[in-house]
Amino acid sequence: MKKHLLLLILLLAAVKFSFAQDTLKVQSTNFHFQETTITQYKPAFSAPYSGQNSLSTSSETQSSITSTLFGAARLWKGAEAYFNPEISGGAGLSKTLGIAGFPNGETFRVGSAEPKIYIARLYFKQNFEWGTEKDTIDDDANQLAGLKSKRYFSIAVGKFGMADFFDGNNFSHDPRSQFMNWALMDNGAWDYPANTRGYVLGATAELGQPGWTLRFAFTMVTTQANMSTWDAKIGKANTQTVEFEKRYAVDGQKGTVRILGFLNNGKFGDYREAIAQNPSAPNVDSTQHYGRHKYGFGISADQYITKDFGVFAKTSYNDGHTETWFFTEIDRSLSFGAVLKGASWKRADDELGLAFIANGLSADHKDYLAAGGYGFLIGDGRLNYSPEMIAELYYKINAFQKKFWITPDYQFILHPAYNADRGPVNVFGLRAHVEF
Repeated sequence: MKKHLLLLILLLAAVKFSFAQDTLKVQSTNFHFQETTITQYKPAFSAPYSGQNSLSTSSETQSSITSTLFGAARLWKGAEAYFNPEISGGAGLSKTLGIAGFPNGETFRVGSAEPKIYIARLYFKQNFEWGTEKDTIDDDANQLAGLKSKRYFSIAVGKFGMADFFDGNNFSHDPRSQFMNWALMDNGAWDYPANTRGYVLGATAELGQPGWTLRFAFTMVTTQANMSTWDAKIGKANTQTVEFEKRYAVDGQKGTVRILGFLNNGKFGDYREAIAQNPSAPNVDSTQHYGRHKYGFGISADQYITKDFGVFAKTSYNDGHTETWFFTEIDRSLSFGAVLKGASWKRADDELGLAFIANGLSADHKDYLAAGGYGFLIGDGRLNYSPEMIAELYYKINAFQKKFWITPDYQFILHPAYNADRGPVNVFGLRAHVEF
């Protein structure tokens, strides 16, 4: 905890400097800070059996905390550098096991609740611009204030989160300020490259035009599922991600559609081979070898209906033959929802959100779990398969000058880990978030 206190002192000192930068039209440096605490409680629920990766049937309360310093510097024309030290601690319900669409997007899949400091992001970005049309860029986390051409090509190299560049959605993307469920912060079936804390080593390229953007990323792969050691055999273990984003307006209200495709390559295990090797107790890890792939796609759309009300929808798919390696055990996902600002009840900066999720598995993945197999996140020892259905409702309260927010949250989970024999589960949450 002494490390935590020291980091907070450094953050507060940095923030004082960042406020002095606010009056500059073009920033050379900036600093921002966020801290998010989420506490979730679930009452006891019924289940006739449990396995090693099952959600506990007992009542339970768990909390998580993350604190991040966002530092950015403009180096030369078009060049920027970003550095984010972060500390995280706490745990998810049942050690973050037993639900594919897990209810706390701030909970990492780590075994220790002890707070730890690590480097979340450290990357360099070079931007090349042309044309006379400009966008005004506001001062924000990992974003320097200034002007940016609507026509550009940029390259970023280093350590970052894939969600920093891909799969954005105006209403369903950030568990620190929007919906908290894993399947709402990203396309659920996108097994996006990351270590156990959600960050990756690699490079991205982006071509931007006034009405559309095209992105591509090439990244590394970890040596084991849900681990942090990077595989040095980059020719055999790598990922490619491509996304096309189209922006438009309907009756003057902004909308966006994003189409994403991905290919993961590495030393993955195969579900069907694991069942063939040991039908009564399959172990997918025992079938790992290079030359395996996982591919899939995601579609994400958001649309403002009025300036205070917007809707979104997402659908995603992966082939589901090889084991989940990075994100969560979802092979098909559909979600949709809406967000309403509180202007009509004189709380213009408050926000009410409601969303629904349906998650599913491939036939290979389903049969593997039914035979008693385990992934790194789910597995009850047997399976009465049914799609995992989730509803989430939150109300975000602007508690202090758009810098401190309190968010009560409720999630209803039917068939946790795709098992109709277990649940339903009710999860009550409270999020406190500060940013400046």
